[in-house]
Amino acid sequence: MPANGVLKILDANLDRVREGLRVIEEWLRFGEANLDQAALCKTMRQEIATFHTEAMHQARNTPGDPLTSVDHPHEVERLDVADVLRVNFARLQEGLRVIEEYAKLIDPQLAGAAKQWRYQIYTLESACLGDTLRNRLAPLYLVTSPHPNLLKIVEASLRGGLRLVQLRDKEAEGREIFDLACKLRDLCNRYDALLIVNDRVDLALASHADGVHLGQADLPITEARKLLGPHRLIGQSTHNPAEAAQSLLDRADYIGIGPVFATPTKPGRIAVGFDYVDHCRNMPIPGYAIGGIDSDNLEAVLSAGAKRVAVVRAIMAASDPERTTAELLEKLHA
Repeated sequence: MPANGVLKILDANLDRVREGLRVIEEWLRFGEANLDQAALCKTMRQEIATFHTEAMHQARNTPGDPLTSVDHPHEVERLDVADVLRVNFARLQEGLRVIEEYAKLIDPQLAGAAKQWRYQIYTLESACLGDTLRNRLAPLYLVTSPHPNLLKIVEASLRGGLRLVQLRDKEAEGREIFDLACKLRDLCNRYDALLIVNDRVDLALASHADGVHLGQADLPITEARKLLGPHRLIGQSTHNPAEAAQSLLDRADYIGIGPVFATPTKPGRIAVGFDYVDHCRNMPIPGYAIGGIDSDNLEAVLSAGAKRVAVVRAIMAASDPERTTAELLEKLHA
């Protein structure tokens, strides 16, 4: 390839990387007031600018590039701030990889710098997006069960203050779950709530959910993380101290603790009682007590050491899901 072509590639991708950094920097500065991470982005932008030579600018031929007018359908929509950040982190990583490879032909120093910037971006993405979602793990977690009015029940609960929903359906076909997940995704976005999909990593990704919840017999956390990336949430059901310890080693974002009481949601599963709840009291990641919990026994569960709870029937079978949610949140002091 002629040197002029390499210069065009480097020019385009240096611009792409600097623009992506600025998008992320603005959110860190004004959206999260995280001045340390914003300063890191600014410093990186300035370092990149020193490699953006006049020869690269001169090689630019934007009017002659037919692809400048081609848009992908996903380029015209963003679901939320996290989606904006995800897209721009991906843009950064792709651009830096292109720079690293083509700079080897004419500027080894730029190639080496691009490699280091790429590693810095991986770390920043994990901290920025991972922490953003983990910090939004609310104390009350609704795990849905199949219901003809599921969307209405969930929206009523969201009006009552719910901010964390898991779509769980063990019987439905994949397409049906996907369609429902997309509708729930839109609904949760309107109320600034998180959506987790049970078991199905593929459907969590396809529906732009915030994460996946895995059982002990599902895909291992380590493999799910490779597919989901560092920023989406991964939770796991645990039933004893050994499983909790393994979830920690596998770097789960949260765990389920239960079932505390016997529940038809988990037929045949022996209730773990309060001892396991107490064991998880000081876990370094959020733990959700689950299994037969409702307004009548919630205070006892909290007294046993739980700080967060997940419920199914307490809301799904409630005559007034909005009011029930508000009552549960009041008892959780949330």
